[in-house]
Amino acid sequence: MVHGGFVYILASTKNGTLYIGVTSDLIRRLDQHKAHAVEGFAQKYRVDQLVYVEQFTDISGAIAREKQLKKWNRAWKIELIEKYNPGWRDLSEDF
Repeated sequence: MVHGGFVYILASTKNGTLYIGVTSDLIRRLDQHKAHAVEGFAQKYRVDQLVYVEQFTDISGAIAREKQLKKWNRAWKIELIEKYNPGWRDLSEDF
C-alpha cells in the first residue's frame, strides 16, 4: 500500500445518499464501511458503495481535496462521479 492518502465518495445507491471521506488505508476503511462497523452517517444511511476515489502522495493533499469536495453542491458531485464512473459501479470490487 502506498503511503499517502485517498479521498473517496460512497453512495447508498445510484443517485442516492453520498458520503465523502478521507483515509490513508483505503482497503481497511472500505472493509469498515461494508461491515457498517463505524457509527455515524455512513452506517446510519447504509452508504457503502465506492463510486469515486482519488489517490494522493500525501495525506494532506487528500484532506484538502476532501474539504473542497464537501463544499461542492450535490449536482457537481454527481457530475464528478458520472464522469469517471457512469454506471455507478461499486469500485471496491477492484480492491
